[in-house]
Amino acid sequence: MNMRLIVVKIGSSSLTSDEGGLNRERIGFFADEITSLIRSGAHVLLVTSGAVAAGFRAIGYTTRPKALHEKQAAAAVGQALLMQAYNQAFGLHNIPTAQILLTRYDFSNRRSVHNAQMTIDELLRRGVVPIINENDTVSVDELKFGDNDTLSALVANLCKAQQLDIITDTDGLYTADPRHHSDARRLDRIDAVTDEIFRIAGGAGSSVGTGGMRSKVEAARIAMRGGVPVFIGRVTEPGDLRAAVAGTGKGTYFETRQHSLSMKKQWLGFHSLPKGTVLVDSGAEAALRSGGKSLLPVGICEVEGDFHPGDVIEVINGERYPIGRGVSNYTSAQIRAVAGLSTDEVQKRVDVQRIEVIHRDEWVTLN
Repeated sequence: MNMRLIVVKIGSSSLTSDEGGLNRERIGFFADEITSLIRSGAHVLLVTSGAVAAGFRAIGYTTRPKALHEKQAAAAVGQALLMQAYNQAFGLHNIPTAQILLTRYDFSNRRSVHNAQMTIDELLRRGVVPIINENDTVSVDELKFGDNDTLSALVANLCKAQQLDIITDTDGLYTADPRHHSDARRLDRIDAVTDEIFRIAGGAGSSVGTGGMRSKVEAARIAMRGGVPVFIGRVTEPGDLRAAVAGTGKGTYFETRQHSLSMKKQWLGFHSLPKGTVLVDSGAEAALRSGGKSLLPVGICEVEGDFHPGDVIEVINGERYPIGRGVSNYTSAQIRAVAGLSTDEVQKRVDVQRIEVIHRDEWVTLN
């Protein structure tokens, strides 16, 4: 596709009332904003929250449910209500919509995530707005995507979007909570998500949604690693979304100089589910991070988990900080037998097809 692709993520607090239930006026507003963006020559992919908030009162809960099965029941009702509202709102502009429900498992399976990408591409080619949400009704890991912030970043990377816009009820990231600190200053541009940025991101703030600013900053980090710049901020008036895309929005811009990752690297870094962990020494860490080298047994100090050739494993350093992920050529037992040994010694002790534990072509650095 030659047109710009913009991923827009809207959270529960922007779509529902504080008491629960859909705010159809707000949904209509966002449909108008997205339509304006489409008319300007962009493809738009919408990642939405709000199913649980939309559904819990409809089935008799007085407050947002806490138990997983109760939230899943509310989501089953609310998802239908949510899509009905979007269909009506976009229908006023003669724009068709499509529902896509995803789980973490869909991203962990290389075939499933490829099929999802092909489906999204075809819908966009047909002038349809794909509306993506987590499949809360069958998800087994509660709040896995953090109010869909992480989901939106994964989708933006998957589709190689030109920008991810995370719409929230605050106008960006501040040095402190502006509701309580009059000297709080908004950070207009951020080019690296550091520990300090995570610290000032704080915790969750809305009683309706589940994701606070910290989850949005984490989503920005994921998208930036995949080469996608991010806007986190407020869209409340006509023209705000186009301003956000144009670089003059009411919020914080996270800029990146990294290039988009290949499908294989994306899957390894963000979608795969590691089956084990290996701890490496400082020499191996340097070789993997900046030396462009493969991981050899000599650099491994510890092994955790039970895995086989072809499984994805995570590599950590001596401080137990994740370095990256890759596809193992060894079983966990084989690595334990040869950890720290030279290549000559390894060849004497185990029978493996490749001497590298992880080949450079099957590796992605996370940080």
